[in-house]
Amino acid sequence: MESLDQIIARISAALPEAKVTIVPNPALPAQSSLLLGHETAVAVAQVLRDDAALRLDYCSNVTGIDWPERVIKSTVKTKQIVDGVEKEVSTPHEEFQPNYLEAVYHLFSMSLKHGPVVIRMRTADRAEQCHVPSLTPVWKSAEFQEREAFDLFGIRFDGHPDLRRILMWDEFTDFPMRKDYREPDDYDYEPTAHDEIVEKAARHAATPAQPFAGA
Repeated sequence: MESLDQIIARISAALPEAKVTIVPNPALPAQSSLLLGHETAVAVAQVLRDDAALRLDYCSNVTGIDWPERVIKSTVKTKQIVDGVEKEVSTPHEEFQPNYLEAVYHLFSMSLKHGPVVIRMRTADRAEQCHVPSLTPVWKSAEFQEREAFDLFGIRFDGHPDLRRILMWDEFTDFPMRKDYREPDDYDYEPTAHDEIVEKAARHAATPAQPFAGA
């Protein structure tokens, strides 16, 4: 299997205008991924599927990730002169990250027996501008899985042939896999016992929703 740098080189040769960057993943198993720009995402997906050395003809998994606004804390090490001696000094660093949703795809080649290659797309935010292009025209197996990501995360896949809820009922208005989701005290379709409603409401009042602070 070629490296991600080599894959990007193949994409650039076929689509010079394509926007593709590597998203590193330092955690085990250190599986970095490719971030696709919206304008050329479908064309890039076709290259990944049709290039003779890649043949990523099978999309095994599509999922969503919710990233609320957050502050990432880290430590920056610099060389400084302290009392006439050069020393390594650690300085706290904070970086603000805006909110967005991600659609993540795991690709394999059934014909060449390699993979996965992980690709992802990001929405502009997690409110009004939560759109990404659908890759169902390239991988038919993404159809139901994109519907699931729409249903549970609220990612809107432009160009999807049948984008509607697949797990929740049509009248449901929230997205259960978002990090700030709170289960309602009662459901219209199946009334909850009175004592349970009172217990849930009291529990929710005692523990108000907290802003997401994870990295």
